[in-house]
Amino acid sequence: MHRITLALGFLACSAVFSCSPITSTPQEDSSTTTLWYEQPATAWEEALPVGNGRLGAMVFGQTNTERIQLNEDSMWPGAADWGDSKGTPADLAELRKLVKDGKVHQADKSIIDMFSYKGIVRSHQTMGDLYIDFGGEREIKNYSRKLSLDDALTTVSYQSGGEHFTEEVFASAVDDVLAIRLTTTDEAGMDFSLRLDRPEDTGHPTVQVNAPSDNELVMDGEVTQYEAVKEDQPTPLDYGVKFQTKLKVIPNGGTSTAGNGSLNLKGVKEAIIYLVCNTSYYHENYETKNDQSLQMLESKSYQELRTAHVADFNQFYSRVKLDLGNHELDSLATDKRLKRVQDGAKDAGLAAALFQYGRYLLISSSRPGTNPANLQGIWNKDIEAPWNADYHLNINLQMNYWPAGPANLSEMHLPLFDYVDQLIERGKVTAKDQYGIERGTVVHHASDLWAAPWMRANRAYWGAWIHGGGWISRHYWEHFQFAGDTTFLKDRGYPALKEFAAFYMDWLQKDEQTGLYISYPETSPENSYLAPDGNPAAVSYGSAMGHQIISDVFQNTLAAAKVLSIENDFTEELEEKIGMLYPGVAIGPDGRILEWNEPYEEPEKGHRHMSHLYALHPGDDITETIPEAFAGAQKTIDYRLQHGGAGTGWSRAWMINFNARLLDKKSAEDNLYKLLQISTANNLFNEHPPFQIDGNFGYTAGVAELLLQSHEGFLRILPTLPESWQNGSIKGLVARGNIEVDIIWEGGQLLKLGLTSASNQTKVIQYKDKKLSVTLSANEKIWLDKDFNLVD
Repeated sequence: MHRITLALGFLACSAVFSCSPITSTPQEDSSTTTLWYEQPATAWEEALPVGNGRLGAMVFGQTNTERIQLNEDSMWPGAADWGDSKGTPADLAELRKLVKDGKVHQADKSIIDMFSYKGIVRSHQTMGDLYIDFGGEREIKNYSRKLSLDDALTTVSYQSGGEHFTEEVFASAVDDVLAIRLTTTDEAGMDFSLRLDRPEDTGHPTVQVNAPSDNELVMDGEVTQYEAVKEDQPTPLDYGVKFQTKLKVIPNGGTSTAGNGSLNLKGVKEAIIYLVCNTSYYHENYETKNDQSLQMLESKSYQELRTAHVADFNQFYSRVKLDLGNHELDSLATDKRLKRVQDGAKDAGLAAALFQYGRYLLISSSRPGTNPANLQGIWNKDIEAPWNADYHLNINLQMNYWPAGPANLSEMHLPLFDYVDQLIERGKVTAKDQYGIERGTVVHHASDLWAAPWMRANRAYWGAWIHGGGWISRHYWEHFQFAGDTTFLKDRGYPALKEFAAFYMDWLQKDEQTGLYISYPETSPENSYLAPDGNPAAVSYGSAMGHQIISDVFQNTLAAAKVLSIENDFTEELEEKIGMLYPGVAIGPDGRILEWNEPYEEPEKGHRHMSHLYALHPGDDITETIPEAFAGAQKTIDYRLQHGGAGTGWSRAWMINFNARLLDKKSAEDNLYKLLQISTANNLFNEHPPFQIDGNFGYTAGVAELLLQSHEGFLRILPTLPESWQNGSIKGLVARGNIEVDIIWEGGQLLKLGLTSASNQTKVIQYKDKKLSVTLSANEKIWLDKDFNLVD
């Protein structure tokens, strides 16, 4: 099913505006932008995250022995020295014959045996921990632990013995350092020790800690994964990224002495702690880089460092402001607010804070020049993390970047493209050697720091999938749509899309019965169906998601070519193939969208993946202009939820986006609060469980979809506004076409709408049954009232 050209029909009103900026502005945002607690974190899921894109930390706020858990985004074992393919074109031909002959169980086994490096396990790893030991129990009063989302500052304050103690922590992108400031009003100062530590890979020590001076600690190490040696693994993982973590403390008053790999400070009224870490992944001379970073700080005061950090962070974070009210609850600690919601109360203010938290986390875990955010962003306490904290491409990595465009953080998208560009190059080898496809590239369902494109799985139902790259390629097109960067489209977007489109054109096979192009062998992540013999199977002759993704890649490639005025043999071939592509959106006998090419029964009727609704979201082929598919999507969701679907955090976040696209405000609100009730930790991290950050990012994208949609070629204003969000405002959302949108509403009704376009363009806007064609002048803001009249 292909993209439908929307016929706007009769416009309720029409106007052309070319106005100078006017003074009307939304109400000032006073929403909760601080997470705060009345007690220290006792578990990792209660600690508060800071990050500069590459360096991260989790701050516990303990008063006896403070723990600051440390991370760096390139802490991976191994290297980019393993091959790019396993299996041959002859294997693919044999596999296709098994599928055509109906021998799907044999195909399930063979696809893994032929193509998968089954035993390869590589995990992102923790950098370790900084411990600040104050020695013994102390009586604590008036404790407070906070994370300011606006300023990216974590602060801890309390009283002990009648004196005041504070701790402030932030991760500066400007100076590439984790900074900690400890202060006290006690005239006698503070006594404490500093030490660095890191969990060991079992039986294989990987770090050494020493104190080269009375104010420095150094932890040197190498990231290995010693016990990960399994079948099909070419070499042991007793090698990996080398790193050095270096700490420098600057005490005010008192003394600092080294001993037994730690620093001991006595009588200190203030201590500034700078921590840097660099790795062999980024720098050949990473130890020298650490020294240079610390030397650069010598000419700056702590306050100058802090001011630069806040300004740098705020240039991104402050672009969007969301106010949903409930400010009478702002005096209630965040964990207590969350408990109220878990007990059945609604809290629009907490919902707004969670939206902004997703933006905070994306800025903090994905900056230009860093690696992209992984399954845990950059915050990982383990040597072997859940699901390896790797890059899953069957929704999770994609979901991490859903909010980048609409939530006005396009720059944070760039690390994803740097990474996928590496996958594309290696995937060309995989496509050619493994599948015999000379053109284009292929990327499977998961990868790691080294951008390996091959299949890694021991079960077909979750790992035998070829569309990770096809799905991720949508982000190149979306980035252009939101950022409006034609240079990016020409230099990076279109070339990437073309590589995946070329692979699919040669991968597709002619179906003998219909004469249409079909994709097989296929799977539907991470689901299975009941084969004719009544047993579960994964590999199939075609699947909805496979065809939806292929159609999407073809459409986006052609759309990019049109923007760039490219017409050639390649685009002609694309046009021919897309016109004869097997339908990805087919309606089954019960009105649901088919997940496979036949209406199979499912052994897990409430499966967490909703793969066959890709065309609804993040794709855009299913809209209300196609009523049967629109209704089929709703029936598909209803069926899954009736059988316990959306149980995991990220799946619930995806459901909010589905509800938004289906204009189902009641279900959107229900799922929004279920995510808070079931899948949100006290520090507001999303839980699968355990912690996966994609749910945080998917939630933020979902809230944006509730308030503004632009995937249909026009702007829908407040399309799926939850009933409990009666009054509110949003400033700085971005619509496709690079249009910033401000919305103010009261009593559930639009009050004012602000539009600012980065270029001269005409756009249709719609609120309920009202439509308006607006011509916008570049960088000139206009305000409209509820009836779309121009206001001053």
